[in-house]
Amino acid sequence: MTSERDLFPGHSPIHLPADTPPILSVVIHTEEEFDWSREHAREETGVEHMRHIGRAQEIFDAFGIVPNYVIDYPIASQPLAFETLRRYQDDGRALIGAHLHPWVSPPLTEPLSRANTYPGNLPRELEYEKLRVLTETIEANFGHRPLTYLAGRYGNGPHSADILEALGYEVDISVAPPIDYSADGGPDYSAYSAEPFWFGRQRRLLGLPGGGGYAGWLKSAGTPFYRLITHSSLRWARLPGITSRLRAFERIRLSPEDYTFAEMCRLTRSMLDEGQRIFVFSFHSPSVHPGFTPYVRDMAGLERFLDKTRRYFEWFMRELNGSSMTPLEIRQRLLT
Repeated sequence: MTSERDLFPGHSPIHLPADTPPILSVVIHTEEEFDWSREHAREETGVEHMRHIGRAQEIFDAFGIVPNYVIDYPIASQPLAFETLRRYQDDGRALIGAHLHPWVSPPLTEPLSRANTYPGNLPRELEYEKLRVLTETIEANFGHRPLTYLAGRYGNGPHSADILEALGYEVDISVAPPIDYSADGGPDYSAYSAEPFWFGRQRRLLGLPGGGGYAGWLKSAGTPFYRLITHSSLRWARLPGITSRLRAFERIRLSPEDYTFAEMCRLTRSMLDEGQRIFVFSFHSPSVHPGFTPYVRDMAGLERFLDKTRRYFEWFMRELNGSSMTPLEIRQRLLT
């Protein structure tokens, strides 16, 4: 298992003052369409859902939010996908970053396996080359070099920090607390909070974890308790459902995919109580059209998905008196 020190050398947490108003950053995993119930396939590179990305952008615009679209190679290389995003960028309505899905990002030289879908598991030279090609493709089609990065499947590895520094990146958004992907060959983020941190040889890379954590009056029990109640030997007891209904213990991500408006609010309140002031809200771009992710199956599901997004933004801005920043704006603020 890869340690925190291996993944993020020089890891140095950032603590904001308790009176800092909450800051929301919106990050969209902007990627090709594929069948989530099957193994990854190189030939699945469709981007048809990008005809409908305006459904989300309209909501961002209404709240003055500039989303960070982190895009992978099928998005960066196909005009149907990148031309709309380029217009958003040029209008100052979006920030473009990079999102590396190795199985569809050239050079396609590695064996296709579960482990190799996590970029950080690749040999250093291949991980570097794939990200270099993606970076230069984005620069060619958007006119700007991307400075924010989210590893596909949240899969950073022991060489990722050095590669990001070498390619000029400034913010990494790959940490997904408190999830442990090690059973599938990926990294273990169960010991992380959503608190930002500096890392890298010069400690100039900003780690900006996704919004995720535990809520409820047993939340301090953390990952060990979560592993206990979800253990296969206790599946018959349905303990996660019971602890959730009792509002005793919930594991929640800050996303309208698979989580309710009320759950996202509870997580946000829980994180605020712990002193966190920066919140990363995210979802996958194919969810803007029915049938492309498990989270949005039909038009009714799409309406619920968009409504949760809209309601959360309104609650965050009005109830919490929050504001929004891009990852690069957050980094600049933390540097000053």
